[in-house]
Amino acid sequence: MVLLNPLRAEILAHLIVPASAAELGRTMSQTPQRINYHLKALEKVGLVRRIGTRQVRNLVEVLYQAIARTFVLAESLGLHPETTQKLKDQGSLSHMITTAERIKKDALQLMEQSDQAEVIPSATLHTQITLASAEQRSAFVEEYVQLVQQLAAKYQSEEPSADPSSSANEAYNVMLAVYPQPKQGGA
Repeated sequence: MVLLNPLRAEILAHLIVPASAAELGRTMSQTPQRINYHLKALEKVGLVRRIGTRQVRNLVEVLYQAIARTFVLAESLGLHPETTQKLKDQGSLSHMITTAERIKKDALQLMEQSDQAEVIPSATLHTQITLASAEQRSAFVEEYVQLVQQLAAKYQSEEPSADPSSSANEAYNVMLAVYPQPKQGGA
């Protein structure tokens, strides 16, 4: 029930990586006091945990992290089905924003770390599909997830490279999203 507050769900989405109330406040355009209030509520029910502290000027900031990367809302919460679905949908959109921010941050960091002539192995894909119904959308998403899981399992390397300086055993991030195309116009 703590997650029914949209701000708390957004805080959790940001806490995939450790952060303080002040950092979250800056990222989310909220006051640190307001973020801290919601962090305490999330900590009380065990959705976030304190993972350390750090000294910032004359203050000691507490660092928090979400206990999981993903949260699933139980159907047994007794919520109206439309409310449950909206919470699920908005949680996905919040996670998409966090993922997009991470992709941007990682890409900029890779550009800064690479030599000017160095090619960083990467790939992007953008496509559009028209789905006729909610049932078709659901089937598409299920198959999409299964295919990506199969592809990842097929190429996942468990063997360490004999040459530690080789990029043969380098880890790669794979982030994919499916969402409706926003309507054009407006602000």
